[in-house]
Amino acid sequence: MADPKGFMTTAREVPKRRPVDVRIKDWREVYEPQSFEHLQKQAGRCMDCGIPFCHNGCPLGNLIPEWNDLIYRGDKEEAINRLHATNNFPEFTGRLCPAPCETACVVAINRDAVTIKQIELRTIEEAFDMDNVKPMPPDRLTGKTVAVIGSGPAGLAAAQQLTRAGHTVAVYERADKIGGLLRYGIPEFKMEKHILDRRLEQMEQEGTRFRSGVDVGIELTGTDLRRKYDAVVLAVGATQWRDLNIKGRDLKGVYQAMEFLPWGNKQALGEVEEPAINVAGKHVVILGGGDTGADCLGTSVRQGAASVTQLEIMPRPTDERPASQPWPTYPMIYRVSSAHEEQDNRMFAVSTEEFLGDSEGNLRAIKIVETEFINGKFEAKSGSEKEIKADFVFMAMGFTGPEKSSLINQLEVGLDERGNIKRDANFQTTEEGIFVAGDAGRGQSLIVWAIAEGRSAAAAVDTYLTGGTQLPSPIEPTSRPLMV
Repeated sequence: MADPKGFMTTAREVPKRRPVDVRIKDWREVYEPQSFEHLQKQAGRCMDCGIPFCHNGCPLGNLIPEWNDLIYRGDKEEAINRLHATNNFPEFTGRLCPAPCETACVVAINRDAVTIKQIELRTIEEAFDMDNVKPMPPDRLTGKTVAVIGSGPAGLAAAQQLTRAGHTVAVYERADKIGGLLRYGIPEFKMEKHILDRRLEQMEQEGTRFRSGVDVGIELTGTDLRRKYDAVVLAVGATQWRDLNIKGRDLKGVYQAMEFLPWGNKQALGEVEEPAINVAGKHVVILGGGDTGADCLGTSVRQGAASVTQLEIMPRPTDERPASQPWPTYPMIYRVSSAHEEQDNRMFAVSTEEFLGDSEGNLRAIKIVETEFINGKFEAKSGSEKEIKADFVFMAMGFTGPEKSSLINQLEVGLDERGNIKRDANFQTTEEGIFVAGDAGRGQSLIVWAIAEGRSAAAAVDTYLTGGTQLPSPIEPTSRPLMV
């Protein structure tokens, strides 16, 4: 145990965010530096519980009490070894994960949780600063080849694990650069892209081969993959966005969030002078109250929007954990992201009924109505209709599964009743040698689940190719539903 009385004598404290009026003028990450001594005190709040429920809260099974204790004692090198034992990319999760480990923290039963996410982030950043993140190439090659389709967190995790096991791995990405949503969906103010690039450099030095700008299924067919590779891992994500097909959907100014966010990142990185979608001086409405909606909010603020309104069909969550979501579950409570600090004009329990346009086909406003959840569905409240001025609408309403691409047809893999790629307990699809990991098989989920699935799928592929594996699998076959 780190500090036996730490959880009683030290208050929870996370790094401060840069002043709003300063940070909205740039695209850099929002947090100010934190001294290592301050971090050690926060790590000392960990109780080293007899039953650490934080393990259960984390899909990766991170050894949280162990590296908390090591950080408290100042053993940075062993701390990163324990962290990397379960997580390939703690610099991603430390920035982007909603931290279900913290809501499962035993201290959080009646006090503020340990700052697990921040300790994780600083552990890996200290390791990079001290040059303690080294390439780990395999001692020998197996002669087996694997194609990983998709370069998001699931695909990258699977690729790194399989490369380290000695297989020759190629990662294919249809976009111009490797990274998937990590590069094109996550705004720069949440994770600067040099953080991604330095990890990709490590993977290249280990032997992973990256093939960007290749639309697999068109430029490289399913038949080509089968002929060229001994196994294929589909990590294409759940990129089929949920749409809103109401009157006015075809008006100019109505976009999906993922049509907007990549342009914000290109603008932030100086890759374009004038983004194709620019809301400077315009009135913006965001449909969806989740993280993607908040990303659209922060991006709109930095582009200089005149106003931003975010709509959510659900009622406003409570400030405290609901009785129906007891510890250690992840509760649906009212949260304020860094973007909401910058401009918070959220409206809850409302639904969009119509996009309203001008005579030239441009969006001018939206028509909304207040809603009530009655008998399992949302009902409009009579007489509550109103208009909101809008030059742009961004739909951030989630995703419904993987795109029904030509590749899926070519590989002849089956789909489940939810439209995800069907798989068995060993992540293998209905076709032998074709595996699936991440949102493509699981459905839209968290980055920690994506990495956990990538690691587990890699262990299954290694077993398929060699008859056994020493790769860890955070998601055991007995805990996964059999293919239906």
